[in-house]
Amino acid sequence: MFRAAVEIQPACLGLYCGRTVLSVNGSLETYGDCGVCPRGQRTDDNKICRECTGSPDRYDWLYLGFMAMLPLVLHWFFIEWYSGKKSSSALLQHLTALLECGAAAVVTLLLSDPVGSLRIRSCRVKKLSDWYTMLYNPSPDYITTVHCTHEAVYPLYTIVFIYYAFCLVLMMLLRPLLVKKIACGLGRSDRFKSIYAALYFFPILTVLQAVGGGLLYYAFPYIILVLSLVTLAVYMSASEVEFFKDLLVRKKRLVVLFSHWLLHAYGIISISKLDKLEQDLPLLALVPAPALFYLMTAKYTEPSRILSEGGNGH
Repeated sequence: MFRAAVEIQPACLGLYCGRTVLSVNGSLETYGDCGVCPRGQRTDDNKICRECTGSPDRYDWLYLGFMAMLPLVLHWFFIEWYSGKKSSSALLQHLTALLECGAAAVVTLLLSDPVGSLRIRSCRVKKLSDWYTMLYNPSPDYITTVHCTHEAVYPLYTIVFIYYAFCLVLMMLLRPLLVKKIACGLGRSDRFKSIYAALYFFPILTVLQAVGGGLLYYAFPYIILVLSLVTLAVYMSASEVEFFKDLLVRKKRLVVLFSHWLLHAYGIISISKLDKLEQDLPLLALVPAPALFYLMTAKYTEPSRILSEGGNGH
């Protein structure tokens, strides 16, 4: 049964249930029964399903950038891990992984609404529960459940899955042919291990987004800062970097250092959102601080030195 807007309507229960607009006649709208909103719409304050016409704000784009970086960083890690010290193919594989993820991102944006444009329309994220609408389906009589599950954060939730799918497809099309031709220095079983690793971490990333997408949305700036600090310290310790000159011995160490600095800057920008440039931009001066602190204190924490001083004390 259809009802006009001027008629008295029963309450639409549920946090995310709404009435779809069936027709508009001047200022008079006709609504359907209370239920799930179509894709690309979410309820307003009056429980009416309205089409999302906004655009992602800066923080939304930073979140999407973080989710896009995850497979790329993992690709680079496993390529480096399995390429071997004598392999000259690692750089080309790194560039191919960058090409795959970049092309997947562009294709994903072009296929999103509006199709053919790099601009996307989105619903504004208001609170954490917007990511988990399936947990808020009402049961008016405690027996029958009214299913109102929809993407209230459209398209921030599903666009990540689409991007991962394109990353996987492009990897399977490009990488095996490339590795087969250039990875001559590796064994037959080792040359494809970075690809096998991706077949493991893509499902893990998919589950992570499905279950923890909302939590990642609010926590990713802090995750970036903590992980980049920890991995930088571990790398410099494993590489036995204690002085500035140790960084200049191999160009690879400088690349790793600058990559971590970029991650530090990305995390700081994500936290501050650069709402007030005059206050937030000076925070970027803190980017080199962890590396400088490590280099200045590493010589005092050398295990052999601590053991020798302890032995002299006795």
